[in-house]
Amino acid sequence: MNEGNTRKNIRPGLSVGIVLKKDQRNGKITPGIVKRVLTNSSSHPHGIKVQLEDGQVGRVKEIHTTGAQ
Repeated sequence: MNEGNTRKNIRPGLSVGIVLKKDQRNGKITPGIVKRVLTNSSSHPHGIKVQLEDGQVGRVKEIHTTGAQ
């Protein structure tokens, strides 16, 4: 299972790659920092929905790991 499908793996301040609604067909990844987690359930098959700090909303497809966590 993709890490982005589980809510416990997503938290504000995390660097992620999301797919915006308009990009669902082509799968374009938009990078950003999580501002809010919008999905209430513990998991979602298409990725947890989040709002980025710049206001964009999409489903998490990748979690970017950094040295400090």
